[in-house]
Amino acid sequence: QVQLVESGGGLVQAGGSLRLSCAASGRTFSSYAMGWFRQAPGKEREFVAAIRWSDGDTRYADSVKDRFTISRDNAKNTVDLQMDSLKAEDTAVYYCARRVYWSASTSYTVASWYDDWGQGTQVTVSS
Repeated sequence: QVQLVESGGGLVQAGGSLRLSCAASGRTFSSYAMGWFRQAPGKEREFVAAIRWSDGDTRYADSVKDRFTISRDNAKNTVDLQMDSLKAEDTAVYYCARRVYWSASTSYTVASWYDDWGQGTQVTVSS
């Protein structure tokens, strides 16, 4: 079984940066894609960014485009989320997710499309 563990969350002032990392442990297999989602208090979980493992193709939510960057390290089985120019509205618990297999219909932005999830890491941006 694969476990996903997020790290790097914390408290930062608006305009600052944080880098989240997601590491896969346990029996690791090739992943088709990895994604980051977030959930703020009282709100639904929303898509942030995703990356296709084979070629590094990326997707971003409009709200984070040009501020966040997702990347992966094939050798380490990790995926990072570099978050710059953070805003108060970025405050949320951030979750790493993994899609194991190829799919004819790629649904990077849909939480149910992913197979494995981490426990989440809190990001708090003070204004």
